[in-house]
Amino acid sequence: MAKKKVKYSFLNDFHAHVLKTATVTRKGEIRIKRTDLKNALETCLTNGAKAAAGGERVRFPIIGTLVSKDVKARKAGKGVNPFTGEEMMIKARPATKKPRWSFPRSLKETFANKKFW
Repeated sequence: MAKKKVKYSFLNDFHAHVLKTATVTRKGEIRIKRTDLKNALETCLTNGAKAAAGGERVRFPIIGTLVSKDVKARKAGKGVNPFTGEEMMIKARPATKKPRWSFPRSLKETFANKKFW
């Protein structure tokens, strides 16, 4: 039986990394080193980027969504240089995948609100 692929969750991944690095003092306080927290955040963002490159839609809380976009191939041909008006050759381009980032509506509204300028 094939393994079921689990959808990537940034929050679950980050939570797991923080739980691994957290320690409890004798007083019962939770301590996390700043460098460990930085490494956990960077690792989780990298894992999210890899999941998005694999074709998955990855949501990052508050800041947006990352997804892979397919860019179609382009044939070679002749075109006109808009600045000089002379003919030029346009190179062929293979099909590629590029990252696409979309921001949530709440963040867009925050930037649109003049109160925060």
